[in-house]
Amino acid sequence: MKPRELLGWLIAAGLLVAVVFAYLPRDAAIAGAVRVVDGDSLYVGGVEVRLFGVDAFEGWQVCVRDADTWPCGEAASDALRELTEGHAVTCSQRDTDIYRRAVSVCTNGTVDLSAELARAGLALAYREYSDDYVDEEDEARTARRGAWTGEFTAPWDERNGQGTQPTQPSNQSGGTSNCRNTGIKGNINNGRKLYHVPGSNNYEETVIDESKGERWFCTEEEAVREGWSRAHG
Repeated sequence: MKPRELLGWLIAAGLLVAVVFAYLPRDAAIAGAVRVVDGDSLYVGGVEVRLFGVDAFEGWQVCVRDADTWPCGEAASDALRELTEGHAVTCSQRDTDIYRRAVSVCTNGTVDLSAELARAGLALAYREYSDDYVDEEDEARTARRGAWTGEFTAPWDERNGQGTQPTQPSNQSGGTSNCRNTGIKGNINNGRKLYHVPGSNNYEETVIDESKGERWFCTEEEAVREGWSRAHG
């Protein structure tokens, strides 16, 4: 084959490949076994997923109702578990966030998980990225469901340390104050809850600030159970 003919063949092949990929779906459906991390993040089929369009209350976060605090962050996590346990969860990826999580619209067969959390008053519409779930948030506000029964700090403000309500529940599972000597540090980095074990990267530099919801853990199992992920390295 002459060089000019070879070049023409390569160009044609390249165009064919481009056309084929243009008609393929951008992201294949994500499905499989589910493990809930917190109110808006979970593992599906081994893929770390962040729910699209909503921001659930952080796992450590508390809200105020009838002049008393209640664990709205834990309630959000529990609600997501109830929505996913025993169901075939399927997610359609919309984006990838800075933590390399698949930002996705997920359903448990018939129910949109993001919509249901917003409708229950356990997550807010994440207007910075989408207005898809504003109607569900408005419905929860009108019906005074979940956090709308009282006062709360928006999750994004809570992560940035702008919350006015207490953010650390009282020493549950014997953590925080009783397990300092175990060396498992729960650190919040740009809103993501990570724990560091002795000998890992950045361990020595990590300082725990309990006023921001950071804490110590007695075991790695406790950290994972409460929605924290192990820091890489």
